[in-house]
Amino acid sequence: MYIRTFTLTLVIIKTRRFLDKAAITDNQEESNETRNPWRLCSVNQVEEVKLVLRLIPIWLSCLMFNVVQAQLHTFFTKQGSTMNRSVGSHYQLPPASLQGIVGFTILAAVPLYDRVFVPVARKFTGHPSGITMLQRIGVGLFLSVLNMVVSALVESKRVEIASKHGLLDSPKSVVPIKVWWLFPQYMVCGVSDAFAVVGLQELFYAEMPEAMRSLGAAAHISILGVGNFLSGWIISLVQLITSRSGHEKWLVDNLNRSHLDYFYWVLAGLSALNLCVYVLVSKGFVYRDYDGGHEITKAKDTERSKFDQV
Repeated sequence: MYIRTFTLTLVIIKTRRFLDKAAITDNQEESNETRNPWRLCSVNQVEEVKLVLRLIPIWLSCLMFNVVQAQLHTFFTKQGSTMNRSVGSHYQLPPASLQGIVGFTILAAVPLYDRVFVPVARKFTGHPSGITMLQRIGVGLFLSVLNMVVSALVESKRVEIASKHGLLDSPKSVVPIKVWWLFPQYMVCGVSDAFAVVGLQELFYAEMPEAMRSLGAAAHISILGVGNFLSGWIISLVQLITSRSGHEKWLVDNLNRSHLDYFYWVLAGLSALNLCVYVLVSKGFVYRDYDGGHEITKAKDTERSKFDQV
């Protein structure tokens, strides 16, 4: 995936150079009385296509973030279902309800980000927003790596306790470990959302042409869906590789006999590698130019042909 991201970046660079030719008139166009939109584009049209193309590497390098977030609705919930969820003497906390921790964390993190983090960061960076949109996304990607590290450590602890109590072959038995142990990974998940997801919303809205802002919103949301598909593909690949190596599959119905912590370490490694790719891609990213709040790219069309008078 990362090799393809680099390759696609090079292709986009060459494509942008190719697109420049679309606004250059040749002898055939000079001799025509009317402009053929399939042969000659305005400079503004070419620049808008470039704005869209330069966001594609960012889009690709954020897919792994949503692979990590996909575990929130699957393995995180399954972990919680095996743990002691008693609240008081009569109430059992539903394992899926723990996802609410993410929402509450986001509700707390966003105002803290605006009221505390931004003013402090502004003093060091001088940036009006404290940090740039790409830096905000990068922090979210780093937190997704931390999320998988924390999740792997908690899962190792859960399996260790299950082994001590002879529950490895009793998948329906409750492991005597409180479900509160899962709180840190849910909270890290929420904080990473507050950085990466909000950053992506800002980036795809601000850096898209005005006429294509709805496409920018769709592109940001599509990362969530594609990330879930990619998560399923990675799980299938892990199952295939581990079954062919002569060992038991890492992910089986009996979570106590699974190696879910190994899987989390794999995701942590892939996320770390993805973060490195993101850093390289973001270093080559150029923000749109603005002049008094208006796009410079929407300045007058500079076509030098008689079509300006048609």
